[in-house]
Amino acid sequence: MPSAKNIKAFFDQNGYYVARGLFTPAEVRKLERDFDRIVDQNVRLHDSPNKGWSGKAVERLKAGDTALFHTHQVHFYSAAWLNALQHPRFLGVAEAILGPDIVLHHTKLFQKPAEKGAPFPTHQDWSYFPSEKDTMIAAVIHVSGATDEMGCLRVYPGSHKLGRRKGTNGQGYSRFMDRNYPLEGAQAIEAKPGDVLFFSYFTIHGSKPNRSPKLRKTVLAQLHSGRDRIEEGNLHADSRLVLRGWSHVASQAYCEGHR
Repeated sequence: MPSAKNIKAFFDQNGYYVARGLFTPAEVRKLERDFDRIVDQNVRLHDSPNKGWSGKAVERLKAGDTALFHTHQVHFYSAAWLNALQHPRFLGVAEAILGPDIVLHHTKLFQKPAEKGAPFPTHQDWSYFPSEKDTMIAAVIHVSGATDEMGCLRVYPGSHKLGRRKGTNGQGYSRFMDRNYPLEGAQAIEAKPGDVLFFSYFTIHGSKPNRSPKLRKTVLAQLHSGRDRIEEGNLHADSRLVLRGWSHVASQAYCEGHR
């Protein structure tokens, strides 16, 4: 694996970094077992609606009838997934990007069904869970392979340098995004099981539909520096779980006030 200095330099320049083979095949098998168990449990409890994106930006992709299985907080279900978030190799890359203090904001499970997995328009993530110092990054853990045909993530390298750009949440139509950052023009990040894609919440990204005969399985973790805090307007559950180091903003009120 490259040095922490090289990982940081690549990330700062491009707004993303792919850690190849971060989890071993044996580790991925255990994670996939619990991934499938989470999906099965939600189906059994009738808590598995189609959570694909909607809005004008989605409609312009003309993907037709699509579906997506999506649920939050995999570490609430599974010790194996909590252990994965605390894995030294995983946190080693996160530390190269964020520094020694790493806090988990939330996790999300995505399963794109074969042949009709929902697309995601190009967008930035920052407006959904803005943080004061803008240190928030995503880490996409690939449980299955992900090819462009399967609807892998696509990114615009260097787009994180835009910072906070209004109207980039991927729901409403944005002329700026449509003209400058169409989904077709983004770089496909194909991956194998065990690969992890890290990217800034400013990095413009999206994905095409899954038109392949295979399921695409990923878990996304949102992480930020322990010196950062979430602003008002956060639209996701906030775990506030310190994975490495220290939270420099924690207080009794902070710990009791998380959603």
